[in-house]
Amino acid sequence: MKDGGKADIHKRAYALKYNPSSDPAPKVVASGRGYLAEKILDKAREHNIPTHYDPALAEELSKVDVGDNIPPELYEVVAQILVFIGNLDRYKLEEQAAKNASAKR
Repeated sequence: MKDGGKADIHKRAYALKYNPSSDPAPKVVASGRGYLAEKILDKAREHNIPTHYDPALAEELSKVDVGDNIPPELYEVVAQILVFIGNLDRYKLEEQAAKNASAKR
């Protein structure tokens, strides 16, 4: 942690998992406040998993238990985030392919 080991007790983090071929909806797979939120974010960074800052969404996700699917009223906002992340992943793949192609020249 950057501030001498003290976690922001107001910080919240939630991890969602979604496989469109097998899951009816995104599922909350981790949630935490303060130190645990920092650990969730550290794991995301460690595995190059994109994160998204949205206090209003965090407030709504705080009402969902770990292991439960998100409620239908959150589908649209979560879908927008997933599309954005998908576009980032596609951009990164295209960028890497372009670098590989230029390195072969």
